[in-house]
This record gives sequence, C-alpha cells and structure tokens, in this order.
Amino acid sequence: MQIFLILQLLILLAVANGTPVLAKTILGDRLARPLDGGTVLVDGRPVFGPAKTIRGIVLALLATPLAAALMGLPWRLGALVAALAIAGDLFSSFVKRRLGLPSSSMAIGLDQIPESLFPLLAARLFVPVSFLDVIVGVAIFFAGEIVLSRILFHLNLRDRPY
Repeated sequence: MQIFLILQLLILLAVANGTPVLAKTILGDRLARPLDGGTVLVDGRPVFGPAKTIRGIVLALLATPLAAALMGLPWRLGALVAALAIAGDLFSSFVKRRLGLPSSSMAIGLDQIPESLFPLLAARLFVPVSFLDVIVGVAIFFAGEIVLSRILFHLNLRDRPY
C-alpha cells in the first residue's frame, strides 16, 4: 500500500470537492449559475438542484490540476480527478433528486462513494495504485468528509452538517 500516494490523491479530492464550497463562501451568489439551469424533469424535480453551479465546476477544474502540479503530480491527473469527482457528485445529486431529497441534503454513502471511487479508480491511468489502495482511499475520504463537513458547518463555511 502506498500511503503517501493515497494521501496525495486525497488532497486532490479535497481540492476538487472543497473549491466549490470555498467559492460559495467567498463569492456568495455571485456567478453561481445552476448547472442544470433550473431544468425540472418529468418527475417534477430538478436535474441536480441549485447547489451544483457552473462556477463551482469551472473552479474545481482549474484548481485541482494546479494542485496536482504543485505536488509534483501530472496536471492531467488533477484534471481527471476533478472531472470524475464532479461526475460522481453530479451522479449523487441526480439520484438524490430522484429520491426526493432536497439540495444539499445528506445521503450517507451516496454523498461520498461516487465522488471518491470514480476518480481514484481512474487515477490508475497515471499512478500505480492498487485496488486495495482505492478501497483504502475511499474509506479515508468517506470518514474524512463526514468529520470535515461538521467542522466546516461549525465554522459557518457549510450550510448543513453531514
């Protein structure tokens, strides 16, 4: 198991997932256009909801490759991690809307697994991580996100605790 590499990948995941939260804290509603444009599907629910913004996605796609490069990793790895963390987050939001859960609501597992599993599996294209490394990374991300979300909520950087 390559704990240093796993930690680097977890930092990239934190950048990809944290950048939109930080942008919201700093910018408020400025430039926060919902990715789905407010589109409602035949079930009467939004595609993703108002919390998934173009601003957050663009900033995550810019910040994560930069973070990768600063850590000595390929910037393309950072771009891949960001893109697939976003895809996992959008997948989770889509499923939660279909289940009738409101935007920014908690769904243990659904909120953490896709946005960490997708990018960690894809990282294998750039760095030598095993399936065990991926499982360990997902487990650490899962626990870390739950703890960090509560801390960010208490610091008023997050709207709801997880």
